[in-house]
Amino acid sequence: MLLSWLRPNSFKTPHIIGLKITTHVVCLYLLIEAFYLAFTDQIGGDPVQSLTHFTGLGGLILMLITLAVTPLTRYLRQGQLMRMRRLLGLYAFAYACCHIYVYLAYDLIFNWSLLVEEIIKRPYITVGFVAFIILTALAITSIPSIMKKMGKRWKTLHNFIYLAAILICVHFLWSVKADITEPLLYMGILAVMLFFRWEKLMRYWRKITASSTGSVSS
Repeated sequence: MLLSWLRPNSFKTPHIIGLKITTHVVCLYLLIEAFYLAFTDQIGGDPVQSLTHFTGLGGLILMLITLAVTPLTRYLRQGQLMRMRRLLGLYAFAYACCHIYVYLAYDLIFNWSLLVEEIIKRPYITVGFVAFIILTALAITSIPSIMKKMGKRWKTLHNFIYLAAILICVHFLWSVKADITEPLLYMGILAVMLFFRWEKLMRYWRKITASSTGSVSS
């Protein structure tokens, strides 16, 4: 069965439906289980820290899997796989929302003034907050009706997923106080993902610099 799926363009709608159902089950189960273990004090010595780490790392992993869809689709020549990208991206955002919720509810106890101070004073929180704003914009504009209204601007906005991924990795690296092996590993994986898009990123960068130069000159 697996070998038959690896043939060019062999993925069919039932295969994608099965992958989507599996994604829903796995992502929701792991998230629900993590919160259950935290609330029943079975997730470690510091449940809040463990839950914060799990939701943040889960969001990062889902983000990297989302970025891997395009090169994997091209390598396997399975165009249907592109239909998984939106779902994976939305789950990455969902895990990020849970990450923010745990931090706000259990670390800051919804002290909004303290949140503002933390964003200003702690660079890793600032970077993480900027990444979350980008993810929020990407999630909102992934709604089909909004995508249609945005037209070509939608693709321009969604190229910011690369910036969000970089900021998330930096946030992870700066938040670690001791062993940085794990965040460096994920930064390396992200570097590979970006390598597959090097030409696209360079074209996008030249487009941005050209437009900004034109704006200044005018």
